[in-house]
Amino acid sequence: MSKDTEIDMKDVELNEVDPEKQPMTGDGQAAAAEKNGSVKLKVPEDEVTFTGLSKEELMKVAGTPGWVRTRWVLLVLFWLGWVGMLAGAIAIIVQAPRCKPIPEMNWWNEGPLYQISDVKAFSEGLGGVEGKLDDISQLKVKGLILGPLHTVQPDKPVTMDLQKIDPAQGTLEQLTAVLKKANNKGISVVLDLTPNYLGADPWFNSAHIDDALQKVKAAADYWLKLGVNGIKLSHFNLASNSSYWSQLQDDVQGNRTEDTKKRYLLMGTVEHKTASEVSQLLNTSGVDLILSDLLNNNDGANRIRDMDNLHSKQRSVGWGLGATQQDQLSKRAGTPALIRLYQLLLFTMPGTPVFTYGDEIGLQAQPGEKHPEMVWDIEKEPSEGAAHNETSEAKRKDYADVRKWFKSLSDLRGKERALLHGDYYPLYSSASSLSFLRVWDQSERYITAVNWGAQKETLRLKLEPKEGVELPKTATVKLSTDPKLEADSTVSLDQIELEPGHGVLLQFPYTG
Repeated sequence: MSKDTEIDMKDVELNEVDPEKQPMTGDGQAAAAEKNGSVKLKVPEDEVTFTGLSKEELMKVAGTPGWVRTRWVLLVLFWLGWVGMLAGAIAIIVQAPRCKPIPEMNWWNEGPLYQISDVKAFSEGLGGVEGKLDDISQLKVKGLILGPLHTVQPDKPVTMDLQKIDPAQGTLEQLTAVLKKANNKGISVVLDLTPNYLGADPWFNSAHIDDALQKVKAAADYWLKLGVNGIKLSHFNLASNSSYWSQLQDDVQGNRTEDTKKRYLLMGTVEHKTASEVSQLLNTSGVDLILSDLLNNNDGANRIRDMDNLHSKQRSVGWGLGATQQDQLSKRAGTPALIRLYQLLLFTMPGTPVFTYGDEIGLQAQPGEKHPEMVWDIEKEPSEGAAHNETSEAKRKDYADVRKWFKSLSDLRGKERALLHGDYYPLYSSASSLSFLRVWDQSERYITAVNWGAQKETLRLKLEPKEGVELPKTATVKLSTDPKLEADSTVSLDQIELEPGHGVLLQFPYTG
């Protein structure tokens, strides 16, 4: 083969080289791209951007009839919507039920009063009271009633000094420390100035009432200036007819401030008086709070009747069981179950609950013991390995359970307006049971039902027709001492079955 022929063959081979191995330009690149599943697009070098209308163009359009009408329509729609919403809001406010104004409440209406009739039995004298104020504060107590503390020999008026503390009970410095700490904790302190508290007659006798009352007046002035928040007098009705009584009133009540938490309290106790007589004393004597022994009457119908007579004066009425005589609740209640029942009753009745020290744990006195020694640290369980008596441990647990119940009731009363200052309506009563309703405006409603008898009882609740107040068919158990009525369970109000010695607090909402 000639050389010319070999050159021609090489030219043919070069022309037949695989296209994929040839350099790609132009159409070749596009073809290759399509073959590989992608397409390359050419982007114009000069992009077009939207700049909106110029000012001159906008001015030309703004004045056209179409745009003018559109603006007016939008403006009218805006104001119509605004006026419509305002009218709707006003209609809602006008049609909504108005809230009932809160009544004026003094500090002694806001929580339980706790009386320490014997500071030595309570905490080894006044010096120990200061150290126990933390425990008392946990009970949501609003007032502490101390004493009597003054020096006097039984039935001997000449030995009485109402401005001097009996050294066996403490010192002035210790009382001042109690006043300071109590004030810091929001607890007011009332001093019992009953003249002849160790004798047979609290005022010695009728011939000495005027003289004793003058000394009480001077002592009240002295102690109030020292920082005491009020005074208490037992059997005050014996002295309220004296010409010096009004002077005592002026001293205690005459310089009252608008601040209800700083007002001085004039408190009195009476015994063996009917509810009507208690009401009459409130009208004539001018005392701020009367503690009576009406609950000592064990008949349910009488108890309901007494509440009916006094509920309109609830901010001036104190309730207690044994408190008038400065006895513990356990003296009349007996068992832990009954103690809790009466705690429930006292905390939910219309008025101020008054307790004696130890009532919060169900403290029981020994036979013949007037003022039992207080028991402390009941919530501390014995350490492992420590020797302890089974009976004592069972008693400790009972005390702890009763105290827990007491605290829950005191907490609830302080939070719920119906229990604090609500209206009262009787629902049922028998010889050994009763039930009533507490209502305030649009707040939660509460029903108390208790059976202190020895037999199981069925309570059929009935409310006399009252405007704006109705009983629902069912209610929810809020608190209960009856194991068959568990908390948060639902109970039919047609008939509530209560085991002997038990009580329940029911709750239902305001429905308009």
